[in-house]
Amino acid sequence: MSGGQAWRDNWVARLYERVRERGYDSLTAFAEARPGVPLDSLAEELGKDDVAGLQVFRGLLAEAERSHRVTRFVRDVLVRELAESLPDGWPAVLDDANRGEVALVLGTWTADTPETHKERVRKAGDALLATSPPPGWRPLGPDDELLRTLLPDEEA
Repeated sequence: MSGGQAWRDNWVARLYERVRERGYDSLTAFAEARPGVPLDSLAEELGKDDVAGLQVFRGLLAEAERSHRVTRFVRDVLVRELAESLPDGWPAVLDDANRGEVALVLGTWTADTPETHKERVRKAGDALLATSPPPGWRPLGPDDELLRTLLPDEEA
């Protein structure tokens, strides 16, 4: 995450200016062209010194709320968290060596989830821990079949 420079002036306008400079009409379109790329890396691509991952997160959430696609956004956040924290995919066995990392990913996902979706995300995380996905599972995007089973779309 970038330092104080990211929050100066009108950061929302700067964020969308950077997105348009790269040929996209929305932050969502920019992010979807980079599936699984962590939010901090997206921010760095948009402006190494003056765009923060949290700004990208807030922009994507706002767009998801406007388009009634928050559940898909929530799945996308998990995909990006998994890519960053478990680059080799889901561990073959949850043991003392990796349980903390998996718990951190799921905890961060829950913390980053809008209140409207927290209970569903907790249940999805519990399901992942109770019945581990196949070893090496790393969803490539928010439409991953297992993710859609755990957290189906509800929005109209």
